[in-house]
Amino acid sequence: MRLDELKPAPGSRTPPTRKGQGIGSGLGKTAGRGTKGQKARSGGGVRPGFEGGQMPLYRRLPKRGFDNTAFKRDMVTVNVKELNRFADGTVVTPELLKARKVIKRIGDGVKILGTGELSRALTVRAHAFSAAAAEKIRAAGGQVEVIS
Repeated sequence: MRLDELKPAPGSRTPPTRKGQGIGSGLGKTAGRGTKGQKARSGGGVRPGFEGGQMPLYRRLPKRGFDNTAFKRDMVTVNVKELNRFADGTVVTPELLKARKVIKRIGDGVKILGTGELSRALTVRAHAFSAAAAEKIRAAGGQVEVIS
């Protein structure tokens, strides 16, 4: 079998319904939208949760509980495999990661995660490390330094 011999399974491809054409689709004139009204218009319809102008349920219910979003730390993550682009003996800092475009921003800190393998002996300075990442950096002959 070759690529030019591939065909879709029979019945899996149906021609699109040509609404409003009057060619036997059974969807002429109003194209299955009924007569007039907001839902019959182009771009018509209401957003999820809309109750016809009545105060919607999500606004009627009291809001309860603690929301941590105001205090959440915005940590930027980098996997160990991304550090292979640096030469042996390099001191990898958040500023260097940003300069080399490994990360877009530093945020509230940089955390090194353990996905992938590391084949370079690097000194890595970051705000946090996963246990697996710290182990892989040390196994490659490098050093782990936590900055605050």
